Amino acid sequence: MRKLLFLLVVLVFVGCNNVVVNQSDTLKDATKELFTFGAALNVDQIDGKDSLAINIVKKHFNSIVAENCMKSMYMQPEEGVFFFNDADAFVQFGIENNMEIIGHTLVWHSQAPDWLFVDDEGDEVTREVLIERMRNHITTIVSRYKGKIKGWDVVNEAVLDDGSLRESKFYKIIGPDFIKLAFQFAHEADPDVELYYNDYGVSGVEKCDGIYDVVKDLIDNDIRIDGVGMQGHINMDSPTVEEMEASIIKLSDLAGKVMITELDLTVLPWPTERITAEVSLSYQLDSIYNPYPNGMPDSVSVEFNDRYADFFRMFIKNRDRIERVTLWGVADHHSWRNDWPIEGRRDYPLLFDDQYQAKPVVEEIIKMANEVVLD
Repeated sequence: MRKLLFLLVVLVFVGCNNVVVNQSDTLKDATKELFTFGAALNVDQIDGKDSLAINIVKKHFNSIVAENCMKSMYMQPEEGVFFFNDADAFVQFGIENNMEIIGHTLVWHSQAPDWLFVDDEGDEVTREVLIERMRNHITTIVSRYKGKIKGWDVVNEAVLDDGSLRESKFYKIIGPDFIKLAFQFAHEADPDVELYYNDYGVSGVEKCDGIYDVVKDLIDNDIRIDGVGMQGHINMDSPTVEEMEASIIKLSDLAGKVMITELDLTVLPWPTERITAEVSLSYQLDSIYNPYPNGMPDSVSVEFNDRYADFFRMFIKNRDRIERVTLWGVADHHSWRNDWPIEGRRDYPLLFDDQYQAKPVVEEIIKMANEVVLD
């Protein structure tokens, strides 16, 4: 009789609320019904040298992206000379561990090889030459990993903070059509792979509008695009959770889905009023901008965990719009934030510390995800 009553209660409860009873203790398992949980891997991790980081990746993440080794300056350092070793190892790691694999990135103004834009005499190449070089680069790489990679960040950071297109070498030589051409070439090389546009600072209204226009132009021209990557390089006071949520809603309404990419949270003071992830920025080291060389004070750690939790609460709320959340690194000492935009300072922007231990917010994220109620 007791078993029958218990069964009736459970059936009524589940029928009314459609509760996912989830007792997972890892990030990837707790969020598996919400979105995939990703991490960017560096070469030491890809090669298996950083075994402690790999243990974290295998336990907590079900999606991986290459932090650097798939960028054009590493993939094709000389014209026609491709270096596949690191990228091959990265893809193989993902396959062996049954992970979603994301390629990053095919066209980016930064970390591009110098030869790409000049001829043998050092003069700027023609539009036709650069288009053909771009086509060859994209086709060679996308074709090599056809059927192995879920999606590519095709074009990275082509929009400025004011919403206008960045006047990169691609833009100046080819014109704004370089974006459509890049997506076209990638689709031709692998008709089944997903294609994304990826950018930072997307919470800014003007920049979000500019990205919206880029995506809409692709859609209007029947060029495949499967989503927008919103880089999550956030500070302790900017952007607000509400600002990022507004951009998620706006872009997902157009593109169908968004990914939170390159997520990290700097706790350090910013050396300029310009909040950006522009990698070309560089400032001199000053103690005022390096206040925690020996670790975060407890009070800062509390603020850090609370702010991360606020963003993940919003991500979970918008789970129907967000397909993936990817951290830009594994443990704090791996992060690019330590040396950018000021070389030599220490930051603590990730979910795992220098000793590869989970910060308190990891447990909070798992708890929030475990308690979610699906509609």
